[in-house]
Amino acid sequence: MPEISDSKYLTSAGWDDVPHLDAARKTKMLAETPPHLRDARSKGIPSLGQGAIYPIAESEFTCAPFQIPPYWPRGFGMDVGWNRTAAVWGAHDRELDILYLVGEHYGGQAEPSIHASAIRARGEWQPGFIDPASRGRSQHDGEQLLHSYKQLGLKLSVADNAREAGIFDVYERISTGRLKVFQTLTSWLTEYRIYRRDKFGKIVKENDHLMDATRYLVRPSSMMHMIMRPVEREQAFGVNAAIGDPEVGY
Repeated sequence: MPEISDSKYLTSAGWDDVPHLDAARKTKMLAETPPHLRDARSKGIPSLGQGAIYPIAESEFTCAPFQIPPYWPRGFGMDVGWNRTAAVWGAHDRELDILYLVGEHYGGQAEPSIHASAIRARGEWQPGFIDPASRGRSQHDGEQLLHSYKQLGLKLSVADNAREAGIFDVYERISTGRLKVFQTLTSWLTEYRIYRRDKFGKIVKENDHLMDATRYLVRPSSMMHMIMRPVEREQAFGVNAAIGDPEVGY
């Protein structure tokens, strides 16, 4: 045990040092822990966690597009800024608890009305979840922008922006097969490949707009407010007529 001073000593302890944890429990805990925290939590070894935030092969979670059942709740996460405004749409298979990311919006240097129009085109009925202080703005400025988008017809609410908790939610879903991504989301996959921490363990805040939007969508407080396609529209036009794109189900 290393001595720090005459009255202080430094020690570390991991899961192997506690007798009440059996092998099955340790395996489960390791699977639920993000890679950059595994040594710290299982062995007591401090770690800054440099590298990929989601070190999971794309082949493990990507899938071919398919028509979304009309009874699956849907919604979108949204991250806003002048250089880039992004949104990602999700559909939740509640029976299997699998969230599918089925569409994306990725545009820059355009007025809110342009982005709002593109987002509404995917279904004005769908709720969105947005960070009020997105892209480094003050909380007040973010609230004003949120109001502007609401005025433009988007059904938005403030997302839970607990960053590390959101990252863990996404990681846990990917690693357990409960988050799937359509192969057509090319911008999302591009960001996924470079989403990383620096040598100090901090998230590199570059080209991460869709990653942020995904965090907002995956938080439990957002997913519980996703909704099904309105029944009256189905009755008026029929399921097939209400779908604009049979591949993504919108």
